[in-house]
Amino acid sequence: MDKGVGVRLAQWNEITTFNEWNQAFQQSEERPVLVMKHSTRCPVSADAWEECKKYTEDQPRSDMDYVIVKVLESREVSDRIAEDLGVKHQSPQTILLKNGKPVWHTSHWHIKKEALEEVLASHLR
Repeated sequence: MDKGVGVRLAQWNEITTFNEWNQAFQQSEERPVLVMKHSTRCPVSADAWEECKKYTEDQPRSDMDYVIVKVLESREVSDRIAEDLGVKHQSPQTILLKNGKPVWHTSHWHIKKEALEEVLASHLR
């Protein structure tokens, strides 16, 4: 993704606007995009976010992009993602986009570093 987009958190780009979401969505036509929907007030979401960061701090796939949406701070963007993808909103939630379509998603306690490794390996061959 364009480095000028959103706030950069290591491998993760925070998106806060419809334009940034549209860019990430369009980018998924060329490179897969992992979306993390994160509630900054929820302990379960904090744990899931830590698992996502563990994944990208270890040996993340370099052939994809990673975006985070803070659902309380960017509610309209979070709602637009659910609407555009036809994936019911949950928080925390991870969604893998490939070719403009959600090919996998999970939420809550299922968001683990090991699960991300397995799913990304199987969906991105």
